[in-house]
Amino acid sequence: MLGNFGGLRLDAAVVSCTGSHYLLTPDGDRALCAELSERVGAPVRSAALAILDTARAVGSERLVLISPYEPWLTELSHAYWESAGLAVDRVVKVRAGARFSPYDVTTDELVAQVREAELPEDATLLFTGTGMFTFDALAELGRDGGQTLLTSNLASAWWARDTLGLPADGPDAHPLLRRLAERTGGGRPGHAAVAGRDAVAVP
Repeated sequence: MLGNFGGLRLDAAVVSCTGSHYLLTPDGDRALCAELSERVGAPVRSAALAILDTARAVGSERLVLISPYEPWLTELSHAYWESAGLAVDRVVKVRAGARFSPYDVTTDELVAQVREAELPEDATLLFTGTGMFTFDALAELGRDGGQTLLTSNLASAWWARDTLGLPADGPDAHPLLRRLAERTGGGRPGHAAVAGRDAVAVP
């Protein structure tokens, strides 16, 4: 996929898939991204590693997983974060109706199931799965209190903006990014900036 951009020079690319990267473990994930970065000539990050970067930037060492996955994939996710040094305090299993289906979870279902879990005010909630629709749900849940709300897509945007030298609290940044920036006392997690050309997500 990365080779198919031809003459388009990329500053950075995010591989927007977490499930397959859980199988690699964090060390394997880093090795793959390092290899891809060398081949492409620009930084390449997986969504899973972008989550780790963002969690560390906001000072989160403990997570509550909000997972729409089937139980076996939730376990892989849990193991990935734990092996990366993030403690998983709790898992909230989110269903679409009576089944696990990330693409079918509605905003109302997601908000209701998170609120029913009665999670601590100071928790960091990681909504797993790049395919679950979360923008509206995070905007609604953000009104409830001071919890840190992370998703793979939000973390990917954070990493890409930082790599391009664009602060997360910039005037053109999404409000959810600016909310994360408030957790850091500044708009950037501290990666080295790269002069901006193009950034893309590779699903």
